[in-house]
Amino acid sequence: MTLYKKLSTPEKSGKKIGLFRTICAILGGLLVAYLGMTSLIFVIPAQAGESIIVPLLLNTFAWAAAALWICVAPTKWSALLRSVIPTIFFAIFITFAILWG
Repeated sequence: MTLYKKLSTPEKSGKKIGLFRTICAILGGLLVAYLGMTSLIFVIPAQAGESIIVPLLLNTFAWAAAALWICVAPTKWSALLRSVIPTIFFAIFITFAILWG
């Protein structure tokens, strides 16, 4: 059985979240929230000291929302993709913002 097939198979019981999806939700949600917070600092048109207040206030909500979104994924594969794809997107955005900002 290949790894992709094992990760993309839905679980038999919908009552258990599972350790894999829980870890993806906690760590992936944290990465997505912090990288999103850092991206907001570059998007808000103010100095860094002034524009950091809004992302800091929204960080806890963003982490909880991202973790819930990842956790309710139907398969382990989709939970992994929900963690990795936004992380890569925000990392690329931050890289371009630093290079051309």
